[in-house]
Amino acid sequence: MRLMRTIGAGLTGHLRGLMVLAIAGGVLSGCAGSDLFGGLSNSYASIGDRFGQIFGSKSQAVGDAPPPAEQNELSCPAVSIRPGASTYAVGMPGKPASGSDLRYQATIVRTARDCNLADGQITARIGIQGRVIAGPAGAPAAVDVPLRVAVVQDGVTPKTIFTKPYQTNVSMTADGSVVFSLVAEDVVYPVPVGNAGDSYVFYIGFDPQSLKPEPKPRANRKK
Repeated sequence: MRLMRTIGAGLTGHLRGLMVLAIAGGVLSGCAGSDLFGGLSNSYASIGDRFGQIFGSKSQAVGDAPPPAEQNELSCPAVSIRPGASTYAVGMPGKPASGSDLRYQATIVRTARDCNLADGQITARIGIQGRVIAGPAGAPAAVDVPLRVAVVQDGVTPKTIFTKPYQTNVSMTADGSVVFSLVAEDVVYPVPVGNAGDSYVFYIGFDPQSLKPEPKPRANRKK
């Protein structure tokens, strides 16, 4: 069975400096609903082509409602950015990620999802697209962007059905503004029982904690 498919791509611009970073954030939110590739850079167009090959021709900008399902299609859960996880900012060592100490900031601008049903399991592909912008303190040559994808049954007591961290490495360019994209292709969970699927959500967001190495297990002391 084929389920509803949605694609994403995004846009913004960049010039160094704190004020310009704020303006760039406004451009991201103000232009989210515009034509997918109109006036965009070649890097966005190429990534948009890739998303198109994977997900089809539908598009959903962050904050936009999903396109209506086509006839005879069932709906994937909606993609939503978890509160507090929509941006990822990194400052100089020991400094807050703001003002002149900001090294870079990443933002999610578009999302995608694709679901397939087989043998009682739903296999979903979740696409995330955004941009990394260098800050006044200057970004390193390469940036690790940590993300997390989760399937959650929302409600008074939310229940996590699936969760996994992902990471993509971004090589920064001279202009300090680079597109990134990630497709999580291994999101698998059981088919919801009854109408429980109506409350399912694909939650995405930045997850800086996933970059930290897991603590080593304590060795058992010999008695």
